[in-house]
Amino acid sequence: MTEIVITGLGATTPLGGDVASTWAGMLAGRSGVSLITEEWAAELPARIAAKVAVDPSELIDRVKARRLDRSTQLALVAAQEAWRDAGFDWDAEEGVDVDPQTLLVSLASGIGGLHSLLNNWDNHRDKGYRRVSPFTIPMLMANAPASNVGIQIHAKAGVHTPVSACASSNEAISLGIDQLRLGRAEIAVVGGTESTIHPLPMAAFGQMQALSRRNDEPERASRPWDRDRDGFVMGEGAAVLVIETLEHALARGAKIYGTLAGSGISADSHDIVQPDPSGAGQAKAMQKALANAGLTAGDIRHVNAHGTSTPQGDLTEAGSIRNALGAATDQVVVTSTKSMTGHLLGGAGALETIATVMALHDRLVPPTINLENPEPDLGIDIAANVARPLPDGDLAALNNSFGFGGANVAVVVTNANQTA
Repeated sequence: MTEIVITGLGATTPLGGDVASTWAGMLAGRSGVSLITEEWAAELPARIAAKVAVDPSELIDRVKARRLDRSTQLALVAAQEAWRDAGFDWDAEEGVDVDPQTLLVSLASGIGGLHSLLNNWDNHRDKGYRRVSPFTIPMLMANAPASNVGIQIHAKAGVHTPVSACASSNEAISLGIDQLRLGRAEIAVVGGTESTIHPLPMAAFGQMQALSRRNDEPERASRPWDRDRDGFVMGEGAAVLVIETLEHALARGAKIYGTLAGSGISADSHDIVQPDPSGAGQAKAMQKALANAGLTAGDIRHVNAHGTSTPQGDLTEAGSIRNALGAATDQVVVTSTKSMTGHLLGGAGALETIATVMALHDRLVPPTINLENPEPDLGIDIAANVARPLPDGDLAALNNSFGFGGANVAVVVTNANQTA
């Protein structure tokens, strides 16, 4: 089977404006959650969120930014870092760095250009149709982030936008793996982006009672597997990986962070919001990913869990990890980096896949912070509140993403010992 390696990483998150600062924040157990200070949040039940540490307006030309939704701005920031990290020129003319016909983009968003849609509706309602931007449609469409990245790097092998709620960016990674293995491309830019810290989605998620209301202690609000958890924290950001066939990467002398060994996808078909409490679909996605990677449960040493800090979701996932890994669960260190970043929705899986890559690369699992009063009998070993070392040697890890509608995606990462 064609081996797929990771050669570039990029991110802009609540913990930092790039991968290095984000990863340092994760290892330090730092929270990116804060109180929303804008007036519109004053009456909401949940008034906290995890905004990006570096606003994209500081990095993107003002005129260009006016034609891009915030989700696309974030995607471009992360993609630029990943592309340059892989050794390419972001501003290169077509064909200079890589054959465009072999280059693919698979970049997801769970909700799309929400700011552009709602802000232009406000303009239409309050000021009339002439105040609606002529760029509204190309700003709000779900494939705008992927398309803008594809245009920038001249990708001609395909530009894809999987949409499966909070599983979207891991599905985008899975699609990238498949396309490279099928020979439809040799190199791909994969990941996801989301920006939904806005009055309507904050109110809507709040009405669902899905968001934490720990407004007086924002940094302690996201607390996966803690008995005092009361919902997730809305986050925003983007995360992007450059992945290639091993042959392509070696031919150009690329550095290699690790291997995307496989992926697995399943569906609960149970409820539009709640996971199947049995966790059967989640376990099946993990088992499929292991089979796709040619590995067994005994090969796994780490799981970066979906771990959103919701009452039902955390318990279900703990059970699904146990069911998927069986007796091997005892040797696995589990964490949820959402305890620090909040939930990036369609961008979450890609960010957590990067965290999984870095955990294997640096042999250090970032902590699940705020885990002060763990649920009893979880049956998983969680890196609670402090980073946990991993052993030397060849290692494998899982990253889970589960979305509304019952979408389940698991990705298997292995370290680069055998390829670098």
